[in-house]
Amino acid sequence: MTGVRRLNHAVLYVRDARRSAEFYRDALGFEVVADYGNGAAVFMRASETENHHDLGLFSIGTNARGSERGRVGLYHLAWQVESIHDLANTRAKLLELGGLVGESDHGVSKSLYAKDPDGIEFEVMWAVPPELWGEMEHEAITQRLDLDAELARFG
Repeated sequence: MTGVRRLNHAVLYVRDARRSAEFYRDALGFEVVADYGNGAAVFMRASETENHHDLGLFSIGTNARGSERGRVGLYHLAWQVESIHDLANTRAKLLELGGLVGESDHGVSKSLYAKDPDGIEFEVMWAVPPELWGEMEHEAITQRLDLDAELARFG
């Protein structure tokens, strides 16, 4: 039996799929590959992927209850970018959109945390090249991210 290699796509219930699609387009550069049922479902793809879609958005109506932290269910999704510069560019976009809610240095990765228009949290992360992990590989750390220092170090 072979194991799972990676996440192929995520599907989210949102209040308005088209509104959410605009956010993910502006924040992460996703493109719409299909829009079904007059916005009932929107499928999106990241620019550097070979997947048919990386994100599916299903409209469930404007009166739908939102997610609450600390309840059973999905906490967040993590989207990986190619470079520390991509992470910095994404940070600027998320700040512009008012979606950035946190930043963390996990040693082996540098992460931004954001919320979409429905309050669904997601992470955008850059993975430090494995040859630079050293002892960090076996540590689970969370500390303040100094993106300027990381750009100087890895950029």
